[in-house]
Amino acid sequence: MNEVPERKLKCMKCNEYLVPAKTLLRYLGHQMTYEFPRCPVCGQVFVPEEIARGKMREVEITLEDK
Repeated sequence: MNEVPERKLKCMKCNEYLVPAKTLLRYLGHQMTYEFPRCPVCGQVFVPEEIARGKMREVEITLEDK
C-alpha cells in the first residue's frame, strides 16, 4: 500500500516541529478559534495559503461589509 507521508512543518526560528494548536483569531472586534500548526517554543503560527486566501478572506469581506 502506498501511503503519502504526513507533511511536517518546522519553525525557522526554533527548528522545532509545529504542532496543532487552537488559535484565537481577532478581526474588527470579532473573534473565532481555529486549529493551526504552531511552534511549541515561540508560538509562531502557520496559516496555510488556502485558508488565508479562502475562508479567512471570505470572513474578512463579510465583516467589512457590515
